[in-house]
Amino acid sequence: MCLIVLAWRPGHPLPLVVAANRDEFHERPSLALGRWEDAPEIIAGRDLQAGGTWMGITETGRFAALTNIRIGGQPAGKRSRGELPEAFLRGEAAPESFLRALCGRLQDYAGFNLLVGDRDELWHLNSHSGTVQRLPGGVYGLSNADLDSPWPKLERARAAFTHCLLEPTPEALLELLADRQRAADSELPSTGVPLEWERLLSSIFIASPGYGTRASTALLHHADGRLVVVERSYAADGRASDTWLQLETRAG
Repeated sequence: MCLIVLAWRPGHPLPLVVAANRDEFHERPSLALGRWEDAPEIIAGRDLQAGGTWMGITETGRFAALTNIRIGGQPAGKRSRGELPEAFLRGEAAPESFLRALCGRLQDYAGFNLLVGDRDELWHLNSHSGTVQRLPGGVYGLSNADLDSPWPKLERARAAFTHCLLEPTPEALLELLADRQRAADSELPSTGVPLEWERLLSSIFIASPGYGTRASTALLHHADGRLVVVERSYAADGRASDTWLQLETRAG
């Protein structure tokens, strides 16, 4: 997952709203959003190469989302980062306890940001700084640096997302995630990858033959427990595929 914008609003009728793009190599096999056969309480996509997931939620309100930290030339980790959201979703540990326990094993993974939460709390961990923090209510953006890093695509996505919060719908959230406008060269971050890659990765929606946005996900979690999750999948040419899946759980 390479771009996430979310609203965390404890006490609000719609406490969690998320819009997220998963960017990945098109050849990497994965399963689209759905209930896992071996863990039907988990609603998430699934990586079929290394296992795990990039974002998911359970009917009890446990939420986890992951982004990589982009640094040119960083070595691969000994373990897959995708196992971290899966472990939280499968488990029962409180968000803070889960992240603090993970801090002793950060050297096993390439750089990542991890968001974990439940109906009461939302926490963030940046693996490079080792900082664990509880997030107060607000609107947040996360790409491939730190939380709320002022990258042009993230600021553009947050502005559009904030407007959508006036009346959030899955359709409006998916529309903002389809924005292909690239940043000017003068605005590009320097992350150690070639300039052509910085340009390609500077848009909210990424389209190229080998690498790009594989799926866009809109998630709306209501205070009464009702959950709406919608995912739209994309082919290598950037066109929306036939996969449009909406899952809705009942209140309770």
